[in-house]
Amino acid sequence: LRDFSSKRIERYRNTMQLKKETRLQEVYKKVSKDIGKFSKREIFLLGLFLYWGEGTKTANSSTQLTNTNPAMLKFFIRWLELFGVNKRDLRVKLHLYSDMNINQSIAFWSKELKIPVSHFKKPYIKTTKLKSITYKNGFGKGTCCVIFENRDIWEYIKMGLKYISDIQKK
Repeated sequence: LRDFSSKRIERYRNTMQLKKETRLQEVYKKVSKDIGKFSKREIFLLGLFLYWGEGTKTANSSTQLTNTNPAMLKFFIRWLELFGVNKRDLRVKLHLYSDMNINQSIAFWSKELKIPVSHFKKPYIKTTKLKSITYKNGFGKGTCCVIFENRDIWEYIKMGLKYISDIQKK
């Protein structure tokens, strides 16, 4: 009976959680040291690979990235700044569910990305209920798409991806 004590189980769970957090902090310190700071070139390359994997490549003259992770979208915006893109030239479109608080989601993304609400397009509202979604790691504030319209930059990125694709074939 002693082994099934709720206090004992909770203490064990807390101890294991603390061990895990301590271990992860040590790994974080090591990986931070191994990675170090990014140069502009490295940010450029990281952004190309991010866009290659996650970016919209079907919209001619439009560079877009859609995700639920604010950190990923912030990096994308930082990457666009390498091309001289100013945040005032960005537009944002949200994909939300009908039972979400639309104004709250817009405010969240505006604050996270530091982009004024006036730069947000009308959100796409899906009628599916949020409660029916079983995905645990996102969607709480919807899916956010950051958009930059410029043919020259879009073509430059497209050709950068082609170059990466071509050199890996050699």
